[in-house]
Amino acid sequence: MDREAGENSFEHGRLGTLCRWGRLLCGPRNLTFKDVFTWQLCKTIAMGQALSMLICGTAVTCQYLADAGVETPMLQSFLNYTLLLLTYTLVLAFRRGENNIVQILKTKWWKYFLMALTDVEANYTVVKAYQFTTLTSIQLLDCFVIPVLMVLSWIFLKTRYRPLHFISVAVCLLGVGAMVGADLLAGRDQGSSTHVLLGDGLVLVSAALYAVSNVCQEYTVKNLSRVEFLGMMGLFGTFISGVQMAILESKAIPVIRWNWTICLLFVAYTLCMYGLYSFMPIVVKMTSATAVNLSLLTADLFSLFCGIFLFRYNFSGLYIVSFVVITLGFIMFNIVPTYTAELSYSTNDRAYHLASSMDVQQDGDIVEAWLQKEGQENQDRIGSSHSAHCNGFCSQI
Repeated sequence: MDREAGENSFEHGRLGTLCRWGRLLCGPRNLTFKDVFTWQLCKTIAMGQALSMLICGTAVTCQYLADAGVETPMLQSFLNYTLLLLTYTLVLAFRRGENNIVQILKTKWWKYFLMALTDVEANYTVVKAYQFTTLTSIQLLDCFVIPVLMVLSWIFLKTRYRPLHFISVAVCLLGVGAMVGADLLAGRDQGSSTHVLLGDGLVLVSAALYAVSNVCQEYTVKNLSRVEFLGMMGLFGTFISGVQMAILESKAIPVIRWNWTICLLFVAYTLCMYGLYSFMPIVVKMTSATAVNLSLLTADLFSLFCGIFLFRYNFSGLYIVSFVVITLGFIMFNIVPTYTAELSYSTNDRAYHLASSMDVQQDGDIVEAWLQKEGQENQDRIGSSHSAHCNGFCSQI
């Protein structure tokens, strides 16, 4: 009987340890299979990969334009912002009340101007970096956006992460490492290496600017309006990119040899960028800017898969491994939701410990039920002995 009781005690301790580790990684919450693989998660994964495919479309069209001798990144950005202006900004213009474009410009015009400036320059600096550094450096350093984004979300959005989220980010970055390794094995380390430090610095600046832009986007779409965000980006983005285009590309645009192919490539690029800008706020509102950027890590892989058929890139099995690892990390990140720190930390802390205590009690009930199922007869004997001992003790009192 003592031996069986010891075995049951060992199983009880083992299950308790697993429960404590689960609470450490995922927080005070008991997750089941149905809680993990939900329709919401599947929809988030599908929409995230749709965004990656849109980025893949922009990459493929840019490659064709580069092959045709067209290198006008500001003109391409200008067309995208103009399309946003003609749709979302016009919607704001016809609104009434506080949501009208005039009322928004009176109170928040400078905020949206800075947001648009950050977004325009982030797009420009990453394109400019290709002239000075290699594709491998850009793929690696571009991941810098994720830790910067997490830090900014922690500070300004009061977003709090659990250990599982940090593990998920590490898994995604391992997938990126596998992708870069596949590029090196396939001999795709192309790009200029004349000013590597300058190019790498531009990539880091672009990543930081993207992080700032994404944090502003998350705050706006979750607290204000998606249409307001896109309308203001279209208005100020068109102005900023237009001025920058007139300064930097006044000589490159007139020498473009326009034909139906070039026109269709510009249209395809603009539609892909317009779709990316239109649907990305929806996914950000469903999840977070950090989760969206994790899902966008597969965009390079989609571009490589297209390049295998369109540009005759060499295939490597590491591309499949990279895709699986990045997708796994993205799923892990979305299994446990992030939470927001309340202004009253003490109240939130007491609620957290109360929830933890309830989970501990619930875990104890689960373990007790399991023990009763495994050894009902032994539990009856132990219970009878304990009851007799208790009765004797109580009678002495």
